[in-house]
Amino acid sequence: MAKLGVGVVGVGRMGRCHAENLRALVPEAKLIAVADTDLEAARRLAADLEIEHSYASIEDLVERKDIDAVVIASPSKFHLSGVQTAAAAAKHILCEKPLALTIEGVDDAIAAARSAKVLLQVGFMRRYDPAYAEAYKRIEAGEIGTPVIFRSIGRDRQPPPLSFYKSGSGTLFLDSTIHEFDLARWLMKDEVAEVHAFGGTLACPELVQFGELDAGIVNLRFAHGAIGNVESFRQSRYGYDIHTEVVGSKATLRIGYLRQTALTVLSGEGVGHDVVDHFLVRFAEAYLNELRDFVRSVLTASPPRVTGEDARNALAIALAAARSCRDSRTALVAEETRAESMHSAS
Repeated sequence: MAKLGVGVVGVGRMGRCHAENLRALVPEAKLIAVADTDLEAARRLAADLEIEHSYASIEDLVERKDIDAVVIASPSKFHLSGVQTAAAAAKHILCEKPLALTIEGVDDAIAAARSAKVLLQVGFMRRYDPAYAEAYKRIEAGEIGTPVIFRSIGRDRQPPPLSFYKSGSGTLFLDSTIHEFDLARWLMKDEVAEVHAFGGTLACPELVQFGELDAGIVNLRFAHGAIGNVESFRQSRYGYDIHTEVVGSKATLRIGYLRQTALTVLSGEGVGHDVVDHFLVRFAEAYLNELRDFVRSVLTASPPRVTGEDARNALAIALAAARSCRDSRTALVAEETRAESMHSAS
């Protein structure tokens, strides 16, 4: 079977991760080129990975005939235009989340891929983590009975650099918590109908200048009556901490770990035991599995396991949470779609 020629757009920490995986660990793929508006950064990564081609734009990259697919890891505000450019060039697409910053934008991205007849997969990589995948299988098999309560915690050891916020990479709910929202839909096998969100900026006052939150709590009500709660925090100091719990009518699943120790002390003075310190460490296998699945889907003409519609539904929850936090009231997720439709009509 011929190898899939792939280009990576955006060479920050996420783009570098994808490029390194493609270069060394996905035998069905061949990394052809990387691109970034910072051409020198693209050239450095190309040199590090011993590939020949680097470009300053996605437009230049997709002109190559030997590139069959594009991985988009640029800042979030460029995801939609990147998808449209890749689709117009008939390239298959794996795009990091969020697919766009508005529902209308997600719909445009889906339409572009559908019109070009290219595969569009979205980077909700936690679905590819072995522990989360095993939990899904057990829920699917009915082992926990009816899912009743969803709880998930997402804490970064420290916030991204300020350049991340300047680049338009999305707010707390759209950039970070959107992973929890996707997990909620996927593991509970139901849509979120209503949210009530609270947020603050207390631990990272430097984020105030961007109007950004460093902490958020979102209560969820699912369409069929189940309930849930999600926490996001930008600066735990003790480590990268992702925990999810699904309580069912027969059993409960708990997913996640720090490290097993006799005594756990979590403080800003340092940690006396080994912990996971970064999302690229905790989900290294998930990112690799995600890329392998994307490449196989393209090569076998199979539908993606994580779709544009999944991105649309998760974004609707994130936007409703942002609106709930801003307006200090409960928000219906369906209102986001209606609001977009009214805006388009006007």
